[in-house]
Amino acid sequence: MNKLYFLLLAVVLNLIVPAAFAADKPDFLVDADWVAERLKDPKLVVLEVRYHPHRHATVGHIAGAVQVQRFADLGANDEAPIMRFPSRAAFQATLRRWGVDDDSTVVVYDDSSTALASRVMFLLDLYGFDMQRVKLLDGGTIGWTGFNELSKTPTPKRAPGKVRLKAAPAAAMVGWTDVYRRVVAGRELGITLLDARPADMYEGSRIQHSVQGGHIPGAINIVSLQGVDDQSQQWKTLAELAAIYKDLPRTGTVIAYCHDGFRSTLAWLQLKALGYPDVRVYNGGWSDWDRTLTLPVVKGGKPFDADFEL
Repeated sequence: MNKLYFLLLAVVLNLIVPAAFAADKPDFLVDADWVAERLKDPKLVVLEVRYHPHRHATVGHIAGAVQVQRFADLGANDEAPIMRFPSRAAFQATLRRWGVDDDSTVVVYDDSSTALASRVMFLLDLYGFDMQRVKLLDGGTIGWTGFNELSKTPTPKRAPGKVRLKAAPAAAMVGWTDVYRRVVAGRELGITLLDARPADMYEGSRIQHSVQGGHIPGAINIVSLQGVDDQSQQWKTLAELAAIYKDLPRTGTVIAYCHDGFRSTLAWLQLKALGYPDVRVYNGGWSDWDRTLTLPVVKGGKPFDADFEL
């Protein structure tokens, strides 16, 4: 009887434990081994987004990876601020230049705790690419170099892709007027405004790449980079992410913003992984709000100051 009990227990554990580990992180995260095993797949397109883009050549990249220049390739270059969402046509042309087809498997990685790679994933989702075909290398360059080499050999130019993107849903395009009308002036209970920047930028004690310090009235501060381990640059578990966002309502709409649309898209990706049903990104973020010099700004650690509490 005891032997049978332990045999059945072992069978049950073999079924349950792998499932638990599989659910520990979102299924779009892959490790270096997963990528290395597929590097010769002609349908695989690996995209590298570095904080300092020249390091693609000087430090190296995964062999065959396409360089993504985070400003020139991921923003609306003829608008101000430059990091508004690129148009569908512009981003489609960029993807085609990278060799992306509708049936490509796209792997994205960066050297910045996935805050840069998340922007690529956001834009792919915004314009209707099949997100089941998009993967994020957990740990980025650190995860890769644990057991693999980087290459300084220039990546050969890929044959132009034929990907066809879709129009972005109207509700996904959140601008300053939506934030002002619905959050600042309207105080709609079904909307939560999320500032994903570091606390000192939210409070206004540090001004970086901005004219003013502080935050949009009504915004709560949850730092999206807290969801990634500082050393390994790997995502924390879904349980740890849930704890970070425990004060963020799951119902209604979440509008995330940061300085220029990287940490906010990381928040978007984290919240989608946690099952939040309606998460959007403010197009332009603090760069857009700040530079008007006339829209209201709150300083300090609370969503509202005395002028906006009543």
